Amino acid sequence: MKSVAIISKPWKQELSGILPELLSWFRQRGYQIYMDEETARYTNGQRVVSRDEIGRLHPDFALVLGGDGTLLSAARAVAHEGVPILAVNLGSLGFLTEIPLNELYVALEAADQGQCPIESRSVLASQLVRGDECISQHFALNDVVVNKSAISRLMEFDLYIDGNFVFQYKADGVIIATPTGSTAYSMAAGGPILMPSVDAFVITPVSPHSLTHRPLVVRDSVEIEIIIKTGQEEAYLSVDGQVGMPLHDGDRVLCRKAPYTVHLLRIRKAFFEVLRTKLKWGQR
Repeated sequence: MKSVAIISKPWKQELSGILPELLSWFRQRGYQIYMDEETARYTNGQRVVSRDEIGRLHPDFALVLGGDGTLLSAARAVAHEGVPILAVNLGSLGFLTEIPLNELYVALEAADQGQCPIESRSVLASQLVRGDECISQHFALNDVVVNKSAISRLMEFDLYIDGNFVFQYKADGVIIATPTGSTAYSMAAGGPILMPSVDAFVITPVSPHSLTHRPLVVRDSVEIEIIIKTGQEEAYLSVDGQVGMPLHDGDRVLCRKAPYTVHLLRIRKAFFEVLRTKLKWGQR
């Protein structure tokens, strides 16, 4: 039996009008349907599964109804199990959720018939090390960010690449971004835009004290290490802007390429078409 997981943006009222027809479409084609708690608020009678468990069910694909934030959360839940994601934009900007609602069923037909191209996106694996102990480990499709708190002074960060000292930042923060994340916070902080297929990461300082500290592009085969020097100030680590934890003086954040990728089901839009549309670049 074919199966699909539906993952939705919390408290999105449009879902009450979308889901009845959508569930009927899947039933008519013989799909087993799993849904997360957010989706289940607007329907009944389906199997409700927490996001943490959806990947282990190995659905044929996960249908994400929301914005880029919903997709980032879904990717952390299912990508490590190789589940492809079809993302429909119910949000605003939507760099990743390229499919508009009015093309939902066109995209579903293509996915059902195996005609959706699959685009692989690299993932960052990060570890927070305190002393000799790994405190936490997380995976990011967009970025890993070390930031000062709202009222702190400039912080210092020592940057190492494959164990080699690069330089010391004095800045509000530092962003380690994947090519996918290069159009998110890193771009807003002045970092370059990378094509998704580029085998690289971007290290972007946030409001650095020195104008010579510019964004740095490195191969994705390296290990990036950031040593935090906060003194008595507060600092914070965030993953994809959704998972976070406080940092202590001397903490180390290690980032490397994860052993898996995120598989996105696409329809037709090329990367540069998405950029032109979302960033409102001039047309030819």
